[in-house]
Amino acid sequence: MAELKYDKDGRLLFTKEMKREYTILMPQMLPVHFGMFRQLLVLEGYKVDMLTTNHRGIVDEGLKYVHNDTCYPALLVIGQLIDAIKHGGYDPHKIALFITQTGGGCRASNYIHLLRKALEKAGLEFVPVISVNLSGLEKNPGWTLTLSMIRKMIYAMMYGDLIVNVANQVRPYELNHGQTDRLVDQWQGRLIDGFQAGRGMSRKQMRDNFDAIIADFDTIPVSHEEKVKVGVVGEIYVKFSPLGNNNLEDFLLSEGAEPVVPGLTDFMIFKIFNREVDVDIYGGLWAKKKVCQVFKGYIEACQKDMIAALKKSRFRAPGTFEEMHQLVQGYLGDGNKMGEGWLLTGEMLELIHSGVPNIVCTQPFGCLPNHIVGKGMIRKLKDDYPSSNIVAIDYDPGATKINQENRIKLMLANAKALAKQEAEAEKEPAEAGV
Repeated sequence: MAELKYDKDGRLLFTKEMKREYTILMPQMLPVHFGMFRQLLVLEGYKVDMLTTNHRGIVDEGLKYVHNDTCYPALLVIGQLIDAIKHGGYDPHKIALFITQTGGGCRASNYIHLLRKALEKAGLEFVPVISVNLSGLEKNPGWTLTLSMIRKMIYAMMYGDLIVNVANQVRPYELNHGQTDRLVDQWQGRLIDGFQAGRGMSRKQMRDNFDAIIADFDTIPVSHEEKVKVGVVGEIYVKFSPLGNNNLEDFLLSEGAEPVVPGLTDFMIFKIFNREVDVDIYGGLWAKKKVCQVFKGYIEACQKDMIAALKKSRFRAPGTFEEMHQLVQGYLGDGNKMGEGWLLTGEMLELIHSGVPNIVCTQPFGCLPNHIVGKGMIRKLKDDYPSSNIVAIDYDPGATKINQENRIKLMLANAKALAKQEAEAEKEPAEAGV
């Protein structure tokens, strides 16, 4: 068994010896993206298992160790990790836990401390916790986030965003049920095999892969019926995680809608952009701002490659980060950056401008930043865009799935009624001309 070592503040460290012997448990937020992230970590010599559990017991486990006023995503992530330690068949003395830490004003910055407190309460204080962050908040001898790994993670993020984008545009219309999901799995496997062989990790190879992915999804036979498109925005975990949003995308599909989910890339660019804003607003080192600009510029260039590939096809392409930033001018300032900040409002504006006025805004109950930039902006957006049809859905341990789904069904009923009215309005002039 690896010797437990602590830093000067008494924090349990993840050591180099643990890297060789321990299995790291990683919560899942985006199934496609995180599957590739996991494999990249394995290639770096880590033993990593991604948790895909999704059942009520996770909520119950979280409620044992996290106060029910705490952010719902924290409760879910901590509940899922402790549930895995207790019931996943692992040796608790041979595992470590991954958790992200933003370093900002969001309660997500406290997840790591809440997790350690929960482990202590559960008698598992000997389990090391690894903070995954770009802020230098915590360091461990056995965990290093290298520039090479960050670059590979960026490519995996771009592939994930593209696959999810085209899959969501095909899945609601596929003639052969399950064909889209099978192709998603195939491309994940192909990309991971490429990672292992060192392929797909240059801009040119990435652009070639973009074209190949789009071409493959374009071969899936689809119907040409009209379906209501529904955008999904909100707090990042609840927006993306099937565990966090009660399988929202599956529900929308079952109701005959096409889910439209903005990708992870804009969020990552937003977080880097905020470091630039800090220097502009509060002062700081010009060198820090320059490094952030270079890093942001690289990811934006990759995003533009993806957008260019989509624009050559029949698939809808998202806008660039800068285009979204322009849309939100006059609504929220750059200093509004806690939680998802102005990005959440920006995503709603981008959806409306791209012909997707029907939106589900997902938020953890009591998440102050997102109640302001999400629910708090709906009236303003409705005033400016009368056709917008937005419903805010709260997620917490006491919220019932049936109530959430009923509110979404009402939004969908409004969307279908509006679509019918628009179709009839277009039809009348045509008939009058005849």
